[in-house]
Amino acid sequence: METRLANKNAFIVVAIGVLLGAAGVGRCERIKDIVDILGVRSNPLTGVGLVTGLAGTGDKTLLSRQMLTNVLRDSGLVLSPSDLTGDNTAVVMVTAELGPFDREGMRIDVDVSALGDAKTLQGAMLLPTPLRGLDGQVYAVAQGGVSIGGWSVSGSQASVSKNHQTVGRIPDGALVEKSELATFIEQAAGLRYLTLNLRNSDFTTAQRISDAINKVHPGIAMVLDAGAIRVGVPPEITAAGIVAFIDEITLKEVTVDMPATVVINERTGTIVVGENVGISSVAIAQGSLVVKVKESAQVSQPTAPFSEGASTEVIPETSLDIEEQNAYLIPMTRAVTVSELAKTLNAIGASPRDLIAIFNALKKAGALQAKLILM
Repeated sequence: METRLANKNAFIVVAIGVLLGAAGVGRCERIKDIVDILGVRSNPLTGVGLVTGLAGTGDKTLLSRQMLTNVLRDSGLVLSPSDLTGDNTAVVMVTAELGPFDREGMRIDVDVSALGDAKTLQGAMLLPTPLRGLDGQVYAVAQGGVSIGGWSVSGSQASVSKNHQTVGRIPDGALVEKSELATFIEQAAGLRYLTLNLRNSDFTTAQRISDAINKVHPGIAMVLDAGAIRVGVPPEITAAGIVAFIDEITLKEVTVDMPATVVINERTGTIVVGENVGISSVAIAQGSLVVKVKESAQVSQPTAPFSEGASTEVIPETSLDIEEQNAYLIPMTRAVTVSELAKTLNAIGASPRDLIAIFNALKKAGALQAKLILM
């Protein structure tokens, strides 16, 4: 067995990402790709339903039998939960998203997840289930066959399954009964306006968006803060022309400014370095300690004279070998781009764990000119 501290194998690395943004400096993005319009959002819908058709893999709880009893009672069959046996049904939670422009008669996707002790939803058929919003009103009704995107087979001594078996999806599984259309045009003092919310708040980007819109329609855009831009609708724009107006202003391109940020996930070994990260002139020495532990077993076989009554024994033996690798002091000039920063750190030959330690030390020393985020 070999253990390496602060070296390549000291940390189980899943992914190491360094985003090289030097090639993308000055790249423009469409406004519609970096903002959301205030008021244009979906609404969550939920409901508790019952699935049938399971091959003996459903619930064994009283809840599923009680729900099945209620369904049968609506059909004219009066039964007691104790009269129902078997486990071919399961109680499920049904969730969906009612889009901002979904109207009556349209279909939306639903997700289904088991609430009880069902083993799998393979082959399940969801009975009609009302889906309610947070206001308690029914906005859609879901039903249909559940697709779990996998399978499971089992025998008396073993079983094999693919993907999660107690969560599934029904494409177009809900019919919208009531719409909740988004309202995105606001009115105040006889004026119409809309608000653009940045997905990543930044004063510079917000100002650039305002400037780009004002070049087309002077004086209609105003920055409220780092996350919002208010855009007035010109008086000459009619109600029928609102969509074309929004399309026109959101197709404009702006350069997105990124704050200098380094994100480190120590659990996975992922390191993401932002475009504008810089390092002041420093010198770095990063050494490694390699510890080798070897376990072996020696067999003691008594063959010498006067060893009557002795027995063969297995004697465990442990050997340790510690090697401290040389560490060199490497000067680093100020790195002004991610590409230069990556080249400098790669030249050191640092492992993922070393890079994490280096970034933490640079931050403590005041040499990392960026925000350090540990996940």
